[in-house]
Amino acid sequence: MEFRPTPVNWMVLVAMGAYMAAAAAYSNRRLRVSIVLLIFGLVVAALAGAFRIAAIGQPKFLDLYEVFICTGIIICVAVVLQLAVTTFAKPDRKPAAMLLVAAAVFVATYFLVALGYLKFMQRSINTIGPHTLDFINAGILGLRALAVALALGAIFKGPRRAGTILFITGFLVSCAGFVLRWIEVDHLPLQNLYEVFLTMGALMLPISLFCRRALRVGAEWADAVLAAVVLFPVAMVFNPDPQHLPAALQSPLFVPHVATYLAAYVVLGKAAVQAFGCLVRRPAARVGETLVGGSASRERATYAMVCFGFPLLTLGLVLGAWWGKLAWGDYWNWDPKELWSLVSWLVFLAYLHFRAVRGPRSPVLGSVLVLAGTACILITLLWANLSRLFAGLHSYAT
Repeated sequence: MEFRPTPVNWMVLVAMGAYMAAAAAYSNRRLRVSIVLLIFGLVVAALAGAFRIAAIGQPKFLDLYEVFICTGIIICVAVVLQLAVTTFAKPDRKPAAMLLVAAAVFVATYFLVALGYLKFMQRSINTIGPHTLDFINAGILGLRALAVALALGAIFKGPRRAGTILFITGFLVSCAGFVLRWIEVDHLPLQNLYEVFLTMGALMLPISLFCRRALRVGAEWADAVLAAVVLFPVAMVFNPDPQHLPAALQSPLFVPHVATYLAAYVVLGKAAVQAFGCLVRRPAARVGETLVGGSASRERATYAMVCFGFPLLTLGLVLGAWWGKLAWGDYWNWDPKELWSLVSWLVFLAYLHFRAVRGPRSPVLGSVLVLAGTACILITLLWANLSRLFAGLHSYAT
């Protein structure tokens, strides 16, 4: 894991900061969310200490130490900044006063982080790994982007309005990164994992808005978190080097097949969030044959999202089979990625069959099926591409 300072990666970091700030603004339990994130950051920093000790005997753990310590510091400082800004963002404050507070917070945060960075480098220059400098530079830029986003959010009175503006900001920056990557590689950036995750980060807002308007499924804060999570490996994990488009991808089915699958993955990722919420919330009360309160709304939202995402998943599978016939001479080649795509489709089909038979009366088992299907999607996206155990026809997509 390392940060490559390319223009697209800088845009990704700024978009991540805006998405994180949007999630904080949308959440109606901002204090609770901040405390949880702060604890998480402290745990990550503590794990970094364990990896640093392990690196004394095993140098291979040094890279993990760098990643964990920088991630922990970024999370902790970002949460403290978010708390400071939202504390001053009272409804009765005027925008001009909020602008001054935001500017002061941004300037103070920038100098504090820069000073801490210099001290850290002076003390650790002889013990850190080769990629720490780029990683910490990336962390500082991302933190500055988050500071600006949170400061702008504090100017607006309603948290929902601020969240929407920040969400749109992250979307526009993600789109700019997408277009820049398109110009850089001279084809639609849908070839490898770097470009696929970049595209999913840009798809999150349009799909979130459609689900809110057409399906009455909200949870925009979770959508913003998902967007930031999806963009993280773009900046920190995947290889940003441009790649030549293989002959198999120079097909008119390339864009519709991949784009359909990515839209399905984003929708079903939203379904997984609703399914997880259904598991952790109190059970719904039964009034006659109807379930109300508790997890009932989450269960209905999960079903609505799967009903929306499953046809897209099916279309992607059909287009992939057609494309396989044109590219490799057969509709089905028993490739690892093809197999896991089929497994994902079968799991969601099982969920829809279960829901049709049982209705909303078994929300826990239904939610488990949705989460299992999402796990299969992750395997399709990551393990089937990155694993060295089973080479396949889709090895170009790493």
